[in-house]
Amino acid sequence: MAGDQVTLLDFWSSPFGMRVRIALAEKAVKYEYSEQDLWNKGALYFQLNPVHKKIPVLVHDGKPICESLIIVQYIDEVWKDKAPLLPSDPYDRAQSRFWADFVDKK
Repeated sequence: MAGDQVTLLDFWSSPFGMRVRIALAEKAVKYEYSEQDLWNKGALYFQLNPVHKKIPVLVHDGKPICESLIIVQYIDEVWKDKAPLLPSDPYDRAQSRFWADFVDKK
C-alpha cells in the first residue's frame, strides 16, 4: 500500500493535525497537504467528514479516515514495514498511550 495517493486535509495550527503530520513524518510517508479554511468549509470537506465536520482528514486512495488518533493508528497499520510508532512491549505501549492521553486531556 505504500506509495499510494495520500492527502491530508488540515489547518496549519491544529494540534490534532500536527499529531498526524508527525506520524506521517516518522513513517516517511509522502503526502499532499491540503490547507483548509475553517471559516469557509467547502463541499469536499463536508463530504469527507460528514459526521464531525472537523480536521484532520487523511484520504488514502480516495478513502477518508477521520479523527487524529484513528488516523495515527491507521498510518501505523498501513505502513507497518516502517518504524513502529509504539513500542513492541505491552507495558511500554501502555505507558506511551497513558502519556498520549495525558497530553490530550491537559
